[in-house]
Amino acid sequence: MSLEIPIDPKGADPMPEAPDPARSANPGPFRLADLSQTAPTRFRVTPDEAQRARIAEALDLSGLRKVLFEGAIKPLGKRGWRLEGRLGATVIQPCIATLAPVTTRIDTDVQRTFLPPDLLDEPEPGSEVEMPEDDTTEALGEMIDPTPVMIEALALAAPDYPRAPDAPKMEAEARPPGAAPIREEETKPFAGLAGLKQQLEKGEDEDG
Repeated sequence: MSLEIPIDPKGADPMPEAPDPARSANPGPFRLADLSQTAPTRFRVTPDEAQRARIAEALDLSGLRKVLFEGAIKPLGKRGWRLEGRLGATVIQPCIATLAPVTTRIDTDVQRTFLPPDLLDEPEPGSEVEMPEDDTTEALGEMIDPTPVMIEALALAAPDYPRAPDAPKMEAEARPPGAAPIREEETKPFAGLAGLKQQLEKGEDEDG
């Protein structure tokens, strides 16, 4: 005789969730010998509080929070590698006008191409690698480290001139000493043409 024990579904232990490959990804750095030639190698960089403080100091930030850089490194051609990731971070900077803290949320895609030094000037014959015209290509060393890529991308994405919403408007004007101030209407597009038109119309009236 078999003995069956009823189990309350509400009280049953939940099934363990399958591990998320993205969350268990290695932050790097990665030795080239450890990178897969057939599948993307995932990475996930989440700096801790001490690391965020060092990055903020290096980039002249007042604060840095919620930093996540994740993506994958893929083979490119026969000897190159392509890093593709997504960077999210919250940066705090002083306002350029009032020095009040300005908080900016950054969410941006990041791409880097790594090629052997001998391919940076001339692609390998028959290679599918195309030299990009931007500055996202770097010389390939013995390993690929996503962390420096993250820091560089963060520096590029942070506002150059952070301004608080209530900061006063700052105006700068360069003119020779003693010269009359430039009127606002003179700086508008086609201001010269409008003045010429008025002169022509005035001349026609006088002739008539």
